[in-house]
Amino acid sequence: MDRRELADFLRSRRERISPADVGLPAGPRRRTPGLRREEAAQLAFISTEYYTRLEQARGPRPSREVLAGLARALRLSDAERAHLHYLAGASPAPPPGPSREVRQSILDLLARLPQAAAFVTSATFEVLAWNELAAALMEDFSALSPRDRNLVRRVFLAPHPERRPLYGINMADADDFARHAARRLRAAAARYPDAPEVTGLVDELLAKSPEFARLWASHDVTDRPTLSKTFHHAMVGPITVNCDVLDIADRDQQMVIYTAVPGSPSDQALRLLSVIGTQRMDAPR
Repeated sequence: MDRRELADFLRSRRERISPADVGLPAGPRRRTPGLRREEAAQLAFISTEYYTRLEQARGPRPSREVLAGLARALRLSDAERAHLHYLAGASPAPPPGPSREVRQSILDLLARLPQAAAFVTSATFEVLAWNELAAALMEDFSALSPRDRNLVRRVFLAPHPERRPLYGINMADADDFARHAARRLRAAAARYPDAPEVTGLVDELLAKSPEFARLWASHDVTDRPTLSKTFHHAMVGPITVNCDVLDIADRDQQMVIYTAVPGSPSDQALRLLSVIGTQRMDAPR
């Protein structure tokens, strides 16, 4: 345990958090930057005396429970949480669960891709963010609950699996996605063994989908990328797109980007969709 480095690290993380970040009033007499020691201690569910001793490099080795409380109170990233454990002389604990917060720069990037359908998924395949063309091509995700925005639930828990309702993509592409999803979800379950949103999803799929149970039993975790997909859109017809996936490593998320070959009929269809948006041409006026 490196008491001095731990003390300095805790102080630096505490001082970067404003009271507003954690729902506390700033108050007229606040002179210290960031949180006060007693506020950090309260958020971590430990005594102010104990926390003060840690920041003065006089404290005993923190337990895993204390480290988890400190990480939560100081809003540490996964890398910072691991560093905290190393300083305390403990092996890093697994992250508490997949991140659902999309970085602002990624949201800005989505908005700057007007000719590509792009969206961000969590480690459990929940669609977290999307641009307008993705909503037009696939679905208006803003009208769905987080549970209903989960792509793996959609593909495995369909009322009629033989007609996979995965936004009109053909059966071969849907089957490829199903295999990819099962393998990626198994890897996520290893990274987040105690996360209820992961274990609950896996248990639900195992109980309700024989196909998922079969794929899960294979223990496969590697996969080949799907390079193209064909959507059959109700208003503009078939659209064949290239599929590229960018890993957002610090959040354990992925950005999926669909683009069409420039000048192709699919490119023209995507351009039309960007104008139509999510409106229905057959809707009564």
